[in-house]
Amino acid sequence: MNDDSAVSALAALAHADRLAAFRMLVRAGPNGMPSGEIADALSIPPTRMSFHLATLERAKLLRSWRDGRRILYAASYDDMRQLLAFLTEDCCSGNLEICGDLANLFPACTSETCS
Repeated sequence: MNDDSAVSALAALAHADRLAAFRMLVRAGPNGMPSGEIADALSIPPTRMSFHLATLERAKLLRSWRDGRRILYAASYDDMRQLLAFLTEDCCSGNLEICGDLANLFPACTSETCS
C-alpha cells in the first residue's frame, strides 16, 4: 500500500455512515449483505447508501457483485489488512513498549520486525 491508497481509504472511512456500513460488512463476513439490507439496518435512504457504498468500493475497502436484482457488498479483507499493516508498520520504532498490545495484533509489528 502507498500513501495515496491509504489516504483514499481513510478519507472514505471518515464519515459516520460509511464507517458504520464498513464495520457492519466486516462483521457480516465474506458473503456480504445486500445494499438494501445495509440501508435498512442503518436507517439510511437507499440512494444515499448507494453513494456511500460506492465511495468505499472506489477506495478498495469493499467489493460488490450482482445476485439477480440485488447488489451484494462485502468487506475487502485483504485491502483492510493492507491498510492496517500500512498504519502500523513503523509503530514500534524498535521499542515494543510503545505499541503495547498493538504489537501482538498485527503482523507488521511483531517482536521480530520491531526489535
